[in-house]
Order: sequence, then C-alpha cells, then structure tokens
Amino acid sequence: MADAATLPAWEAVIGLETHVQLGTDSKIFTAASTTFGDDPNTHIDPVVCGLPGTLPVLNQKVLEYAVKAAMALNLNIAEHSKFDRKQYFYPDLPKNYQISQYDEPIAEEGWIEVEVAEKGKDTYLKTIGIERLHMEEDAGKLVHAGSDRLAGSTHSLVDYNRAGVALAEIVSKPDLRTGREAAEYASEIRRIMRYLGVSDGNMQEGSLRCDVNISVRRGPDSPFGTKVEIKNMNSFSAIQKACEYEIKRQVKAIEAGETIVQETRLWDEGKQLTKSMRSKEGASDYRYFPDPDLGPIEVSADQREAWREQLPELPAAKRHRYADQLGLSPYDARVLTDERPMADFFEAAVVAGADAKLSANWITGDIAAYVNSKRLSYADLPFRPEQLAEMVQLIDGGKISGKIAKDILPDLLEKGGSPKAIVDERGLGMISDPAAITDIVEELLAAHPAEVEAFRGGKTKLQGFFVGQLMKKTGGKADPKLANQILSKKLKG
Repeated sequence: MADAATLPAWEAVIGLETHVQLGTDSKIFTAASTTFGDDPNTHIDPVVCGLPGTLPVLNQKVLEYAVKAAMALNLNIAEHSKFDRKQYFYPDLPKNYQISQYDEPIAEEGWIEVEVAEKGKDTYLKTIGIERLHMEEDAGKLVHAGSDRLAGSTHSLVDYNRAGVALAEIVSKPDLRTGREAAEYASEIRRIMRYLGVSDGNMQEGSLRCDVNISVRRGPDSPFGTKVEIKNMNSFSAIQKACEYEIKRQVKAIEAGETIVQETRLWDEGKQLTKSMRSKEGASDYRYFPDPDLGPIEVSADQREAWREQLPELPAAKRHRYADQLGLSPYDARVLTDERPMADFFEAAVVAGADAKLSANWITGDIAAYVNSKRLSYADLPFRPEQLAEMVQLIDGGKISGKIAKDILPDLLEKGGSPKAIVDERGLGMISDPAAITDIVEELLAAHPAEVEAFRGGKTKLQGFFVGQLMKKTGGKADPKLANQILSKKLKG
C-alpha cells in the first residue's frame, strides 16, 4: 500500500448545469406572459395548467434564442431535434411531466474560453467543454409558509407564473477543477447571454440558476469519483464557496474511510455548508419518451446562417482585441467587457478619437462609479462617448490637467455638454507658458527658504511639497510636466 505522502494530491472534478431563462415575452408553448413579479397565478392558461384537450405550440422566438445561444457557445446545431416528456410528480409541475429534450437536443459539443482571475494568483485562460444545450420549460414555484424555515412550515402555496417559461439548459463537460473556475465559467455564460440579448441573466429573479456536479479523485490519472449534485446556486460567490466546501467535505470523508453517496445537496448560505436533500435520480427514474404533441424541430442551413450573421462580437473576442490591438492591460480589457453597454460606450469614445488607455481609465473609474451609484444605463447617461473623447483629447493635448478634468466631470455627468466649452467659459485652460510658471516657482521658493535649504541638504522628497503648492496657487492649471522640470532646475540652484 502506498504511503500517504507518495499519493497524488486530491483533485476536484466539477461540471455545471446552467439554466438560462430565455427573455421572450411569452412562454415556450403558450402565449401566457413571462413578466416577473406580478401577483401569483396571473400568468397562467389551460396549456400551462395541463388541462385536458390543450396542445403546446413551440414559440419560434424561443428556438431563435436557443440557437443563437448555442452558436455563441461554439456548439453544433442539430438539423433535427425533438422534445421529450420527463416524468416527475411535484406540486409545482401541473402536468406531472416537464417538456424537455433528452437524447436529441438542439445543440451538442461546444466550448468557451474562460479567464480565471483570483487575487494573489496569476490570471490564466482555460477552455471549458460544453456537452449540450437543450430547450425545456420551467416549473412553478412553491412558497413554504408558517415559518421562516422549511422544516417548520405549516403549509405550502404554489405559484404557476413561472411554469412554462422557456429555459435553455447548458451542460458543461467535467473540465472545471476549482470553485473559482466554476464561478468564472458561470459568469462567462451569463456575460455571453447578456451580450446576445437572449436573457437578462438576473440571478436574483431566477433568470440564471446553476446546479453543480462535483467529485474528487487522487490526481488527474485516477477515475472519476462518485459525484454529488448541489442544486440551484443563485450567485457566483455561492458557486465558489459551495464547491470549496464540498471538495473539503468529500476529501475528509474518504480519508476517514467513509463512502461518498450519489445524492442531491443544498447550499446553506447562512451556515456556509452543503446539506443532504435527497438521493439523486437517474434518467430511468424520469421515464423519458418523445412528446406526442410536438413534432420534430428542423433548422435549415439558411436559417442557421441568417441567425449566425446577427451575433455580436462576444466578450472573449473583445478581450483579445482590446489587449492585442488597443494595448489595454488584461485587467482593463476584462472590466470593460464585463457588460456590453460599457464596452459599447468605450468603443464609441475611441472611434470619436479618444486615446484607448485614457478612456479606459475614466470609464472604469469615475464614470462607472457614477453610473452604478445612480443606477443608470450607459445609454441614458447625459455624458456621451464623443464628449468623453473631447475631454480626453484636451488632456492628451496639454490643454487641461487631469485634476481640471476631475473637477468638471461631475457637471458633465449630470448634464452632458462640451468639456472644451466649460473649460473656456471658466478659464480653466492649462498654464503652459514657461515664463509664467518660472515666475510662480520663484515666488514659492522665496516664500519657503527653509524647505529650499532642506531640499538642497538631501531631503529631495520636498519637491512634492513645492509641486502641491504650485498646483494650489494655480488652481491645478499648471502643466504638471513643465512645472516639475522648472521646479527641479530651480531647486537645485
């Protein structure tokens, strides 16, 4: 028997099942509304409730969104696919079966590139395989009442508003190895769906939910262990923490001689742990069979190409372009591409003539802080990309300093307008005349003889003191580079 010290280190094997609510106005097989937050059971009809004599009809917009999502994930679109009935009995499923896709999904065999960034560690790129994407309908929602905990509830209420809402389930391959990778993968899926406009990805409203499948093994050459499913992760932080907890739990159990059982567990956010919910069902438990009320799905080559041409540039492609062509750091590229409206704002500023790096600094800093604090969209921001370009060009051309730009930015963000006009109106143009700056420097040196003597005695950091005094005296309008050059020369005598 090998000594414990010579055994390979434990390795986690993680896969995610991501349920993305497709952002159609009506449900997958009926015209009932998908509006979130309305009174319970106000968006139902005979089809949603599975009443006798009703027939489902596929929403064509659902098919379009599912195919576009699959294309963005580099999946192969099936020429022919079908719907199946997945049998299970639960109060939130009015028909006692869910219409899903089993052995012939709409798309299979894809991948995405994930950028894994973690504080204190090197950022790296990883390709994650995607097994399939299939369409299905959502179930309703149970509300357990009479207690703040499920165990003490006295009764349950059911809301069928969500029943029949269109979902795309995206199943990754078991290529993830850490909780951080799992969280970054889920984040990239959400980012892609939002770029496409096929889902808002709002996790608080349940528009994107993740189930995690996780096992551990001794090193990369060992067979997979028994996997455990953790249901309904609704934040990226929860995904990472649940994975990290479950990895430790399984390793500890195996090292203690215990057997890992295949089961479904829940993540308890309050206690920061997973706990057993039920034994995991297999495909045979669901008794899948083709839905007799829905015919096969066919997507022609012409239709596929027409939809492919409508796809936008996706986040990973933008990140590479920003780094390779615009010279941005990987960090700046990642922040700018996190949300498409921010990326669009940045690109419009660059097209209008702004320096890419300076624009990135303003957008990811002051502008993003303002947009977030006011809960604005970039489209509604009074300060437009071409005005940012004008401001950046004033700085780049030595017309104003960064400090002056910061001073006028709050007004620009509130009301918009021309930065140059504000600078001219308020007399804020930069002082770039060497003679004028020399006169001010000489006045300062004469007013602070002790500091001058200390500087010449070796305390060279005092140059910063004089720069500060100069900026104060000029209201931040002195050309910083020229001011430092003149100061340095005069201080050295």
